[in-house]
Amino acid sequence: MLRREVIALVGAVAAWPLMVRAQQPVIGFLSSESRQFDDTLGVLAAFRQSLNEAGYVEGREVAIEYRWAEGNYDRLPVLAAELVRRQVTAIVTAGAPSAFAAKAATSTIPIVFNLGIDPIEFGLVASLNRSGGNATGVALMGVELAPKLLDFLHELLPTAAVIGVLTNPSNARTDSEIRRLRDAERLLGLRLHFLRASIPAEIEAAFEALIELQVHGVVVIMDPFFINQHDQIVALAARHSLPTIYGWRGFAAAGGLMSYGADLADSFRRAGVYVGKILKGAQPADLPVEQPVKFALVVNLKTADQLGLKVPLTLLGRADEVIE
Repeated sequence: MLRREVIALVGAVAAWPLMVRAQQPVIGFLSSESRQFDDTLGVLAAFRQSLNEAGYVEGREVAIEYRWAEGNYDRLPVLAAELVRRQVTAIVTAGAPSAFAAKAATSTIPIVFNLGIDPIEFGLVASLNRSGGNATGVALMGVELAPKLLDFLHELLPTAAVIGVLTNPSNARTDSEIRRLRDAERLLGLRLHFLRASIPAEIEAAFEALIELQVHGVVVIMDPFFINQHDQIVALAARHSLPTIYGWRGFAAAGGLMSYGADLADSFRRAGVYVGKILKGAQPADLPVEQPVKFALVVNLKTADQLGLKVPLTLLGRADEVIE
């Protein structure tokens, strides 16, 4: 064999791993929060696990390009544009703001969203059964959970007449949540006070206002920003001795009184299943928008004791988890 042929063969062998990597499909992961935040929720591990089960191991059969906005939603359009220029095979979005940014950035790259709003109401899909476009995924329908949180708090505090509600005005679903809670307010004969916060200092101010309003309990709506600030919110509720219910289990685990909500890790596991199907040739328009099937009521009895509350046996009997 000629020397130049040997050199060419050696070069080709050395370049083979690079060629394999270049041929890997690339998935974009766009989140409005931080990597630490998504790791804490367990969504990244769940997403990777479902991809592995579909035969796509990160770094081997598939590459993943991560983009985190670190809570700065204004960065999302730029980050989404980066993934489009990268020509990723699909984009997974965490949260409604990320889904909006991805949808605005591309009408052709498949988008698998995971969000807490009605995707029809906000124009992401034409219907739940058939999206009619390049986006599908898992919709937590968080606005529908808000009245349920109020119901559980009312069951715990049947004589309470004034309830505070903490919402994030930056969240696209806030207005829908307020409308549904107003309906529940009339049905239950309660008086609701809505306080808004989108930065940590506003959370502190909101709790001070709740004390001045002499509320008997608080509902904290499911929101990525509030989840990120769950330690602060739980501490404020404890400091002011306010019975509070939350939309994510992590609050109750951190010392909050009660929580009720969907299993976020399971939702991202199911999003990973959809990405696996898309990598095998499925089209988003043919994949129906899924809704979560796992919801959990968590009651923290230790916190209830600290607040001097006796949790009704009927409520404890329906709890999926009791923290003692």
